[in-house]
Amino acid sequence: MKGGAVVARNFFDYFGLAPGTAPSENRRGGVLGAGLEYGFAPNWSLGVEYLHGFFGTRHISFVQTGPFGLPSDDISQSLDMVTARINYRFGGPVVARY
Repeated sequence: MKGGAVVARNFFDYFGLAPGTAPSENRRGGVLGAGLEYGFAPNWSLGVEYLHGFFGTRHISFVQTGPFGLPSDDISQSLDMVTARINYRFGGPVVARY
């Protein structure tokens, strides 16, 4: 098991906005995950890991020039990531010699 913090840079766009007026922000949240690793040879192992990041919901207001007022939206965001890997450990096992 593992846990920690996660940061994402978001750029929001809304149809009809003037170029360069879309909001952006850094969002912070938490991450939880778990993984397994299996050694199948003296220096080799296989691993797989799953992480879930959660950012919650954020209310975003878009600045719009025109007759329709200020559009806004509630943005909910999460992140799911799976990593698979094969590892090789250089140097081999340590053997004490006398």
